[in-house]
Parts: sequence; C-alpha cells; structure tokens
Amino acid sequence: MEEALSSYKRREQALRRKHERLARGYVTKLDKKTGNYVQVPAGKTGGMGLRVILAAAAGFIAFKTLVLTYLGSGDYQVHVDTLASGSIFERVGAWLMQIDPLTAKLAELGSLLVS
Repeated sequence: MEEALSSYKRREQALRRKHERLARGYVTKLDKKTGNYVQVPAGKTGGMGLRVILAAAAGFIAFKTLVLTYLGSGDYQVHVDTLASGSIFERVGAWLMQIDPLTAKLAELGSLLVS
C-alpha cells in the first residue's frame, strides 16, 4: 500500500510541476506517435535572463571606467584604499571597484578621447 501511495505522490508532483510550467506559457504541437495535438510548455525560462545580467555587468564596468577616467588612477586608488579599510560591505565594494585590466584599458582609451 505504501508503494502505491508513494507512486501516486510522485505522479501528482510531476503533474503539478507540468501545470506550473504550462501556466507560464505553452505551445500546441502534434504528437507524431499518437497523432493527437498536445500542449507542451514553451521553451521560456523564468527569472532574470542572461541579457539582463550582461547588461548590468556592462553598466558596472562603464561606471568604473567613467569614474577612473574622471579621477585618474592615483585618486581612484586612494578612494578604493579608503573603502578597503572600512566595514565588510565597504571592503566588498573596494574589491568590486578595484582597477582591473579591462577597466584600465577602457579608461586609457577614454582619456585619449576626452583630451
């Protein structure tokens, strides 16, 4: 009896998961084996997309580049060092804001364009 109950619960969970995916969008397709039309979940994924994450990273690098171009590497490093001596959140910010090779090259290019 326990085996039948656990089998039922597995089937019920699978059906609930499928219904949740179908609620986010579905496509009607022809099942080639049976010849019936069936609704299958659309290939959409939920949550944040890769484009949003990449756009945020590009925006952050652009911000770092602008600040580094405006302040110069000496003053910028003084500000990052000040952050590094603060609380845990400031140290994380200092680690994120440190000068990396990409930001340095972009700031160098930006300073040539501004001059």
